[in-house]
Amino acid sequence: MQAHQLAPYPRTMSVEVSSQCNSHNRLNIPDYVYYLALLLIIVFFALIRIRLRDIPLERDEGEFAYGGQLLLQGIPPYQFAYTMKLPGTAAMYAAIMAALGETPAGIHLGLTVVNAVTVFLLFLLGKRLYGRLAAVVAAASYALLSTQVEGFAAHATHFVVLFALAATLSLLHALESDSVRLFFSAGLLFGLAFLMKQPGLFFLLFAGCYTIQQKWRFSRQGKRLAEELSALAAGGALPFAVVCLMLWRSGVFAGFWFWFFDYARQYSTMVTPSWALIAFANTFPVALSFLVAVVFIGLVSATFLLSPRARIHGFLAVSFLVFSVLAVLPGFYFRAHYFILMLPAVSLMIGMVVSCATELMRRSFRSFAMAAVSPLIFLGACFSLVIRQRDTFFQSTPMQVCRRIYGYSPFPEAVEIAKYIANHSPERSTIAILGSEPEIYFYSHRHSATGYIYTYPLLEPQKYAQRMQHEMMRQIEAARPEFVIYVNARDSWINIAGVHVAGNILDWMDAYVGEYYWMDGIADIGQVTQYRWGVQAAGYTPRSPDYILIFRRRSP
Repeated sequence: MQAHQLAPYPRTMSVEVSSQCNSHNRLNIPDYVYYLALLLIIVFFALIRIRLRDIPLERDEGEFAYGGQLLLQGIPPYQFAYTMKLPGTAAMYAAIMAALGETPAGIHLGLTVVNAVTVFLLFLLGKRLYGRLAAVVAAASYALLSTQVEGFAAHATHFVVLFALAATLSLLHALESDSVRLFFSAGLLFGLAFLMKQPGLFFLLFAGCYTIQQKWRFSRQGKRLAEELSALAAGGALPFAVVCLMLWRSGVFAGFWFWFFDYARQYSTMVTPSWALIAFANTFPVALSFLVAVVFIGLVSATFLLSPRARIHGFLAVSFLVFSVLAVLPGFYFRAHYFILMLPAVSLMIGMVVSCATELMRRSFRSFAMAAVSPLIFLGACFSLVIRQRDTFFQSTPMQVCRRIYGYSPFPEAVEIAKYIANHSPERSTIAILGSEPEIYFYSHRHSATGYIYTYPLLEPQKYAQRMQHEMMRQIEAARPEFVIYVNARDSWINIAGVHVAGNILDWMDAYVGEYYWMDGIADIGQVTQYRWGVQAAGYTPRSPDYILIFRRRSP
C-alpha cells in the first residue's frame, strides 16, 4: 500500500503542522538565529564538560570502564566481572576509550559528544513537532538539566536517551512513509536503548503504544498495523538476540542468565514502599519536588487547554513523558542519575509550553514585546540556574566538584591507590577489592581476582547472598592476588536497608589477610587525604571513619 492511499496523518498533517509551528513562532526572527542559538547551547555546555573532564570516575563509571577495558582485551562480559546490567554501555565505553583513551578525561570527552548529539536530536524532535523556538528551548533545557542529576558522570542513562531519541525520530519517519523497513530500523534503535540499560525497554513500549494510536486513528487497517508492529518488535528484539548469541558462543551465557534474570528478580523486589519514599526524599527534597511537579503539570495542562497546536501532538508528548517516568520506577531505587531518563520528555514539554505561550501572546496582543515574555522568562530561569551553579561550572577544580557531588566517597583516592598498585605489581598480577570500587581495577590495569567487583549483592537480604560470599572467598583464595584492598567506607558496603548484614565475608577477610598479607598502604580519607605507604603504613592509625587499607601478599 502506498503512503498517499492512507488517511491524512503520514505526510499532510505532520508537514502542515510543522510549517504552522515555524510560522507562528518566528517573531520575525531569521531562521539562522535559531540554529546559531543551538550551536551556542552545545558549545557552552560542551566547554563546561571539557573543563571538568578530569573528574574521577564514580562506581558505575568504574564498572563500565573496567567492563569496556576487558572487551578491548577480548574478554567477554560476565567472565571476570559480574553484573546484572546488559553489556551495551560497556561496549560504548570500549568504543569511546578506543578513540579517546582509557582515562577519565577520555570517557568524559566521549560523554560530552554523546550529550551534544542528544541535544541535537532533541532539537530535531522539537522542531518536527512544535517548531524552531520549541526546539531551541527543549535543547537548552536538556543541556542544562543534564548537568544537575549527577550528569557529569557517564551513566548508562545518557546512552539510553541517545538511542531513544534517535529511535523516536526514526519512528516518526516510519509513520510518515508507511515503510515496514523504517519501522524495523526504529525498533533496532529502541533495542539498542534497551541494551544500554533495561529501563530502555519502556521506550520501545512507548513506540508500540504511539504506533497503535496513530495508525488506528488515521488508517484503521489492522493487517498493516500488525505488520508494522511486528517489524518494530523484531527490530527491538534483534540487538538482545545478537548479544545472547554472542554470549552463548563465548561460553558465558549461564552467568549472564543468572545475573540478568535470577539475581535481577531478587534485586527488583527488595525495596519496600517505605524505603522507596525515603530514597525519593533523599534524592530530591519532597516539598521542592512536589512544588516543581505541580507548577510543571499546571503549565502543561494550561497549554493543552489553550493551544490547539499543542494538542495536535499531545498524545505523543504525554505518552513519551508517561513511559519516561515508568522507566525511572523499576525497583524504586530513585538514584539521581535515573532521572536523566525523564529529561528529554520534560525538556520537550518545556519547549512546547514556551512556544505555544509565545504564539498565544502574539495573537492576543499583536506585539513583539508581549510575545517575547515567555522566552525571556525561560532565559531568566536558565540564567538563574547557571548563576547558582557558577562555582561548579566555572571555578571549582574537577576534584572539588567530585567532593561536592559525592562527599567523601573514595573516588579521588582510587586514582592514587591504583597508581601505587600499577607501579608495585607485575602487569599480569591480580588484585582483590573488598568493597565496591571497580574503578581501581580500571585505573590499575589489573584484573580482579574475583568476578564480584561489587560487594553490595553479598550484603543484600536476598537468597543468593551467602552463596555469593562463599564463592567470592573461594575465587580470591584460588587466585592469590598480589594486593587486597579493604575499603572501610559505608557507601562501599551498605545494603539497601541502610544497615550492614552480618555475614562470613568480613570474618574470613581478617583471617585470610592476617595469614598471607602485610600492610602496605593506608588512605585516610578527608578534606586532604593522608596517604602512608610501605613501612610508614604499619604504625599509622587512621583518624577518619572512612579509610582504605592496602595489603600486599607476603607468602605463596
